[in-house]
Parts: sequence; C-alpha cells; structure tokens
Amino acid sequence: MINKLIEDIKKKNAPVVVGLDPMLSYVPQPILQKSFGEFGETLEGAADAIWQFNKGIVDSTYDLIPAVKPQIAMYEQFGVPGLMAFQKTVDYCHEKGLTVIGDVKRGDIGSTSAAYATAHLGKASVGGKELSAFGEDFATVNPYLGTDGVKPFVDVCREHKKGLFVLVKTSNPSSGEFQDKLIDGRPLYEYVAQKVVEWGGMHMGEEYSYIGAVVGATYPEVGKAMRALMPKTYILVPGYGAQGGKASDLAHYFNKDGLGAIVNSSRGIIAAYKQEKYARFTEAAYADASRQAVLDMIADINGALQAAKK
Repeated sequence: MINKLIEDIKKKNAPVVVGLDPMLSYVPQPILQKSFGEFGETLEGAADAIWQFNKGIVDSTYDLIPAVKPQIAMYEQFGVPGLMAFQKTVDYCHEKGLTVIGDVKRGDIGSTSAAYATAHLGKASVGGKELSAFGEDFATVNPYLGTDGVKPFVDVCREHKKGLFVLVKTSNPSSGEFQDKLIDGRPLYEYVAQKVVEWGGMHMGEEYSYIGAVVGATYPEVGKAMRALMPKTYILVPGYGAQGGKASDLAHYFNKDGLGAIVNSSRGIIAAYKQEKYARFTEAAYADASRQAVLDMIADINGALQAAKK
C-alpha cells in the first residue's frame, strides 16, 4: 500500500491525510436530530450520526486527498455500534479509492500482537476460509514493548502488502517525559527511529518502506533529525493546525524529492465549519467547509515546501 499511497500523493499533489475523529459535538444538529429520530438517544443513534457525518466529509473531499486516518477510540466509545460505524467508514473510504490509516495505536506481544495485526491488517482463519475484519491499509503501533510487539505486525504486513506507522516522537506536550530521556547522550526517540529503519528493511516498497514513523509537527527540529535518520521511512505528521504545528515548520519532514511525509489534520478539517475562518458555511454546509479547509491545507503545505526550495 505504500506504493499506492505515494502514487496518489503525487497524482493529487496533496501530502495530506484527513483524520476522521468524530465527536458528537462536531456533528451538526440536523444530522443528530435525524439519527436520534430514527434510533433514539442510544449508542446506535450516536453511531449512525458519526457515520453520516463522516460520509458527508468523505464525499466532499475524496477527490482532493490520498488518505484518511480514522481514530478508533472515537468509535469505540459508542461500543459495538460505534465499531460498526468504524467498519462502514473504512469500507466507504475504500470504495472512494482512499488509503485508510487505522489509528489504533496497538502494542502488545506474541499471539496478542499477532491477533491485533490480523484484526486490522490481515485475515482471520475461519474454518476453511480466510476473512478480513476491519481491513485498513496501515495501522499505528506503539513500540514500547520492543521487537516482540512490532514484528508480528510486520509479518502480517508482509503477507498482505499492508503497512505500519510506528510511534517515534508524538505531538502531545508530555511526550518528552519518556521519549526525550537521554540514553548514552541520545534521546530515546532516536533509538526508536533506528529500530523503525531496521523493521522497515524487512518490508520495502519501490521507493520507501511499508514501515513508517509517527513524528509530531510540534517538534520541527526533531523532524529534521528524524528525516536524516530515516531517509527511506515515510513519516506521518500529526499536530498540524489545531495542535499548533505550522506548515513553515514541516519542510524538514520531507525529502528533497518532495516525498517522505504525509501531514494529518483532524478537527481542523472535520470541524472546520465551527471555526471563525469558515463562518460563511452553515451547519448544513459543514462538508463544504471541510473541503475548503482541505484546499487551504494543501496550499499551505505545498507553499511551504516550495518556499523551502528557494
């Protein structure tokens, strides 16, 4: 899938991914009223509302973007109906030709890790059949348990031509409590980056590895160092926009070929209609606001990349 992702980034000139992280507070009232009218104020009603909300955003943006990144916790909070909405979202995005990055942040060892990998990236053996469960193209993985926790994912990825994004340096303010700790004079995240390169060597695509890294937009100097350490690793960059990451800080995350990174925005896109900048869009036109926010994000990032070349 890394080859398809890169091909679509080139074709659409859009190194961006839309985070489909719906909260009920983001969903316009007309959608909520319709879903609650059909299912009541129930978990089923909430799940239907976020599914309908997602569908509107995907319909409005799929021609502009190469990928989406649904965060599974936003669906799990609504129990089994929420997971069904997650599945419907994944399937619908595939119908629209989008690469799906399952933001699941799994991390365990042995058979448990292998089971997580099967659920999200592989196929489960059921009698004489091999059946896909959630079926994302990439998954995010927490490497804290080391190779025992990551290699089962790599094995499944190799079998099914899927990929990973391994957490290396996250965008949240307290990430440094562990990730920045010095070991023999070097921060822990550099050692994790080295392991990502090692794991990536087990599963290479045409230009880049299927095993990518997550490096937050809120630490641009770290991004520069990570780019040098991981030249053939695709970097997923969260933290743009709402979390404070600026396009002008992101050029270091990319290689000279203009590839090597894909930048995520979640609520900055899906809740754009709530922002003053997009106040001209009504609740009913929330998806149009999201489309405009995507166009603005693409222009912002591509402009920063062009400026960096001068």
